[in-house]
Amino acid sequence: MSLNTRSFDRIGKALGFTELGFGGAPLGNLYRAISDETAHATLQAAWDAGVRYYDTAPLYGFGLSETRLNRFLRDKPRDDYVLSTKIGRLLRPCAPANRDGIGKWFEVPARKEVYDYTYDGVMRSLEFSLERLGQSRVDILYAHDLDMFSRGDRGVVDAALNELMTSGYKALVELRDQGVISAFGAGVNEWESCQWLAERGDFDIFLLAGRYTLLEQTALDSFLPMAEARGIGLVMGGAYNSGILATGPKPGAFYNYDPAPQDILDRVGRIEAVCAAHGTRLVDAAFRFPLLHPTTLSVIPGGQGVDETRSNVQAAQAVIPDALWQDLKAQGLLRSDAPTP
Repeated sequence: MSLNTRSFDRIGKALGFTELGFGGAPLGNLYRAISDETAHATLQAAWDAGVRYYDTAPLYGFGLSETRLNRFLRDKPRDDYVLSTKIGRLLRPCAPANRDGIGKWFEVPARKEVYDYTYDGVMRSLEFSLERLGQSRVDILYAHDLDMFSRGDRGVVDAALNELMTSGYKALVELRDQGVISAFGAGVNEWESCQWLAERGDFDIFLLAGRYTLLEQTALDSFLPMAEARGIGLVMGGAYNSGILATGPKPGAFYNYDPAPQDILDRVGRIEAVCAAHGTRLVDAAFRFPLLHPTTLSVIPGGQGVDETRSNVQAAQAVIPDALWQDLKAQGLLRSDAPTP
């Protein structure tokens, strides 16, 4: 059974997304180090299953994710896959003891992050990424982490958003016009930033992490209808809300990168019970739900090994009974206006 694909042609050149994409953060040794061989085997398992959309970023292992993708994609026909990376951070070499990301990224280059959403920052970031990736072009550029979740200060976020729109945005438009990229958008953890940008510029696609899931649907209030009306595409990250929608409400389950509070554990338990009543794994329903919205092109769970990748493939191929969604709505576990079959 192959993976389903979805076409995106807002930009005049169709891009073909597999419904299951590959999130490249684990390739950067996120939370634990993996060997080059394990990274390659993980990518090979995804490719063999039919995955053809790969997302990465300079942040992921401070270049390590991009260089591991370089090794893997080097012999693949360039038109056979869609590739995205991100702008917003430049990486400066530093002493190993002074590097950023200690305790989060393991066995990675010693680098300090420099946030830069200016015209020059966009151009330099892409140039460095193309070198690390071994590519002459990428399909999509996302402006990275323009949100409170990542930056923690409203003034800092607002300044970054304004810097992008007054400076870096011009570079993104030029790169798209020149065919160096096919589309651009932002990769963020909050739909409000997506809406703010979409109201002010001609954005093609957004990568939204964790904000349209079985547990969270507030993006339906205004952003998702706007995206649908404007033909903006969505890639959904964080479909498992950091793990709890994959593991279920077990002790120590994580929700949005922290231990899940009791009310979330209880809600997930109720959702899991509905899934079980329909003979469906919770993780399968969690993967499928974001894809039911017409704007969604791909879901990109991270896979830090071959087994996790194969589990994601299984979720992407699962058939979900239509009645499951109706039961979730009937029990108040899913918004009534959420698109379902």
